[in-house]
Amino acid sequence: MSGLLSRLLFPFLIHKIPRTNGSGFWIPVIQVFGSFNLLLSIVMSINFLKFEKSHWWQFCYFWAVWIEGPLGFGLLLSCRIAQAFQLHHIFAKRQLPPIRSYFFLPLILSPWVAGAAFVHVKQPLNDRCHMGIHWIIPAVCLHSIYVAALVVFTGTIWHIEFRFNELKDLWQGILVSSLSIGIWLAAYISNEIHDDIRWLQVASRMLLLIMASVLVLVFFSISSSQPLLSQISLRKREPLEFQTMSQALGIPDSGLLFQTDSALVIDPNEPLNKLLLDKRFRQSFMAFADSCLAGESVHFYNEVHEHDKIPANDPVRRIYMARHIIEKYIVAGAAMEVNISYRTRQEILTTTNLANPDLFNNALNELMQLMKTNLAKDYWSSMFFIKFKEEANTRFNGQEQETMAGWNFSPRLSSVHGADDPFHQEHALKGFGCDNHDLNTQ
Repeated sequence: MSGLLSRLLFPFLIHKIPRTNGSGFWIPVIQVFGSFNLLLSIVMSINFLKFEKSHWWQFCYFWAVWIEGPLGFGLLLSCRIAQAFQLHHIFAKRQLPPIRSYFFLPLILSPWVAGAAFVHVKQPLNDRCHMGIHWIIPAVCLHSIYVAALVVFTGTIWHIEFRFNELKDLWQGILVSSLSIGIWLAAYISNEIHDDIRWLQVASRMLLLIMASVLVLVFFSISSSQPLLSQISLRKREPLEFQTMSQALGIPDSGLLFQTDSALVIDPNEPLNKLLLDKRFRQSFMAFADSCLAGESVHFYNEVHEHDKIPANDPVRRIYMARHIIEKYIVAGAAMEVNISYRTRQEILTTTNLANPDLFNNALNELMQLMKTNLAKDYWSSMFFIKFKEEANTRFNGQEQETMAGWNFSPRLSSVHGADDPFHQEHALKGFGCDNHDLNTQ
């Protein structure tokens, strides 16, 4: 359990990545909850622990029926099916799922709840928490149907060339869950037929617990929900190899600025959308917007700019990047939700082609107008532009002595460190550049 919790929490505790509000965060949390329930229910239902007195919470139907079924194995299988359902729609159909995960997950879990309620009413368990053979067959069929559903959804996306471990995780889940059902059935038969052989009883129960432990480790996955976090969670305290989705996808020229980057002379009379094509200017403008606590629009522009670098004949990478942008900037309650019209937001969320090169054009046009109105005028009279001109002149005259690692002027001016990484931003105090028209830009 500690391994699952560490993989889930490391990106948020160590690398300070903001938590998302969608299924990308909650499905892994539910997987950890289901894993804990499954292991604890097996320990309690097969009497691994002995208590001197009988307590109400040792009730057999509570552990063997409810916790081990709908809240344990059934919950784990349902989470994995929900992830496969999402991947099927996003990559095979190239559109967002028609039903949200918080509706879909309870829906596919309902047969487990109904089955547990029926067993609870009929009470077929004996004093060892075992069912008769005519009850075991429907139980095994229910488990097998869910594994078969997982196989069907996985089969629809086997041809997709995923960049991370999504398909591998799904096939591992299918293999281990099938093996778990077989071992569980073999343990049941050995306990029922050879209940007089003590060593066989102990060995079969220990094997069942070990197999359940392997199952929860293999079943836990965040690559299907948040592929970038799945890479970060494996690195723990080591330096991040990929700080942004564009770097993880191998998009050219994404990441830090280098000394060899071109030094263009910026003319404030040029259109803002043309100026933002220059990477150094974009980083300076982004730092200014962050200091005004209004950086979402510039970060969105930056990620759409990276998205547009992906060739049109590479739909998988385009879908990865589009999904990342939608979850981070478009959906209601997103970590950096941008201020766009309801119509434009719905056009993106209901698109039938996530690989469409023009997917974000309308949103970008709306945000560009906002940036011109609310940010651009104040930027030209800010310390950020003054610092940008000084750096540009130094590079232009060939007098720069060291690589400019990013926009790191002072804690009072900016704390964005050059990488196109919205995860590591700490907004500076508002007022240094925002609504400041008293500075002489000379």
